[in-house]
Amino acid sequence: MFESPETRLVANAPGNGSTDPAVRPASPAEEGGLLDAYSSVVTRVAELVSPSVVNVDVRHAPKGREGPRGSGSGFVITPDGLILTNSHVVHGASRIDVTLEEGGPFRADLVGEDPHSDLAVIRIDAPALQPVALGDSGSIRPGQIAVAIGNPLGFQTTVTAGVVSALGRSFRSRSGRLIDDVIQTDAALNPGNSGGPLLDSRGLVIGVNTATIPSAQGICFAIAVNTARHVASLLIRDGRMKRSYIGVAGQNLRLRPRLVRHFALAANGGVLVASLEEGPAKRGGIEAGDVIVMLGGEPTPSIDAMHKLLTDAVIGAPCAVTVIRRSRKLDFTIVPAELPS
Repeated sequence: MFESPETRLVANAPGNGSTDPAVRPASPAEEGGLLDAYSSVVTRVAELVSPSVVNVDVRHAPKGREGPRGSGSGFVITPDGLILTNSHVVHGASRIDVTLEEGGPFRADLVGEDPHSDLAVIRIDAPALQPVALGDSGSIRPGQIAVAIGNPLGFQTTVTAGVVSALGRSFRSRSGRLIDDVIQTDAALNPGNSGGPLLDSRGLVIGVNTATIPSAQGICFAIAVNTARHVASLLIRDGRMKRSYIGVAGQNLRLRPRLVRHFALAANGGVLVASLEEGPAKRGGIEAGDVIVMLGGEPTPSIDAMHKLLTDAVIGAPCAVTVIRRSRKLDFTIVPAELPS
């Protein structure tokens, strides 16, 4: 463990609301000391975690010919060779190779992946692996130090640093499903950083680096480690993440205020059923044109809100659905099924 400079930065900052006459701007010497402390934090995080960060090299080989290659990052989470990375790094790979900071490549096997959260777990057989320590993304705050380690553009074990810019962002994965509780950071990320760790000043993983906005500068995203921990545990146990579905293709619809007041609805939006496939909703009596406003006793103001309610916990369990159909409020019971892989 080592001391982070955040506390000293706050204590010595002018304009922090203190009336203590001793509070004054830092002198050049003191500023130099703070910068040295910041550098020391980043250096120690890099020294501590870099041995656990890996380069993930993938090949996509169609039958009979050499296919395209790609690469990303990952990090060791158990001493027996389990590695966490992004689903989009390894999805569809015919071969996965992993290179450590000092050793490799090692052939890797896919344990499981979840494209909806853009997370995957792979495994290698290698000696003396050093796993990372996972932190608690629920305890981090905007402004605190964030360190990213990865392999951007093939440059192995690259360290960048910045701050946690914002919390609670939502980001749409390549599957189209919304990933909630995403961390925004200005620690520089580039292609190849995907799957690497985002770390706090103690070297604890707080996120899994996953995406940037190419047209912007300093806007990067990481999947919160609390989400990653939950998904990874299920991938290790089952090889996949179970989710439920009801067989509805919908779109967000804003409800008229008069309708919301008349039916005493909890939200001013719902999910318009554009079409149905053979599935739980159709069997339960839902029709195209219905507006779903409640699922399992909870409001559904948007498709994303409905997806949040369709967890593995409701698979096979009767679930109440409330819809508005041609100015009538109707209640149905459906039994959500497991979302096909």
